[in-house]
Amino acid sequence: MTTLEITVEHFPIAGQFTISRGSKTAASVVTCRLREGVTSGIGECVPYARYGETIESVVAAIEACRHAIERGISRTELARVMPPGAARNAVDCALWDLEAKRSALPVWQLAGLPLPQPLVTAYTISLADAETMAARAAEAAFRPVLKVKVGTADDAAGIRAVRRSAPESIIILDANEGWTEDNLAAHFAVCEEAGIALIEQPLPSGHDDILARVPRPVPVCADESVHTIADLDHLAGRYDAVNIKLDKTGGLTHAFDMRNQARALGLDVMVGCMVGTSLAMAPAALVAQGAAFVDLDGPLLLARDREPGLRYEGSLLMPLEPELWG
Repeated sequence: MTTLEITVEHFPIAGQFTISRGSKTAASVVTCRLREGVTSGIGECVPYARYGETIESVVAAIEACRHAIERGISRTELARVMPPGAARNAVDCALWDLEAKRSALPVWQLAGLPLPQPLVTAYTISLADAETMAARAAEAAFRPVLKVKVGTADDAAGIRAVRRSAPESIIILDANEGWTEDNLAAHFAVCEEAGIALIEQPLPSGHDDILARVPRPVPVCADESVHTIADLDHLAGRYDAVNIKLDKTGGLTHAFDMRNQARALGLDVMVGCMVGTSLAMAPAALVAQGAAFVDLDGPLLLARDREPGLRYEGSLLMPLEPELWG
């Protein structure tokens, strides 16, 4: 028999994390641990209010499947009894970790992947006034890739200020659905002028058809508009890339399949994260192998991470150690 343990934990963020929808000062996560004798597997998820999730709803969703989980549910069965989302992600990742521990084989081998390599991750600059964002970008200008939160009615000053402060960095912008059809062309023009590499989710989810009707001088990546494989066909021709997050896909199992299908449709892949600990980044780092863009900087934004955690050398995310996960 498997024993399920559910834990809610809070990790303080270093400073404040701000996007177009609001700010937070802590990462609240739900962990799922599956024990079989002295062996256990663990997974972490981050409930996200944008998708109607709360700590309570995620815990309740896992509890509702306790009987099936403790009877030894498989990952395939899990996908049939739990919908995509944070709750399924925690359980799915715990199942992968448990299998790795039982078999004494790392998850990358169980999944038939090549030996994982270090990844260059983006580093996030929170939304603020142009002067503050410029100062934060200057402090982080040594990093090869910056992800800058935007999403106001007029982000031109902030975009230009960040570019001046980090002239050598690759810059990704994340509007978090904050732009509109009326200001889209003006923002695109500023992004082209500033040499922006990618724009995440400029328009609200459901307004994707607009992107098929206007020139896209800078590649555009879907985030809030894409959750699972079922979304991909609709997005081809409207977006140039998709952001795969395990808390959206409902775990590592579906994320692997989604990555492969996105590439088959000619979409670039970005692998991102919510603000979580190294435990959440570890499985995502396997999906991120070979991705066009990697945004797994969650632990770098925290005042305190798990021990042991992932090892970062600047913006280089090193392959995970099995003591953490997998």
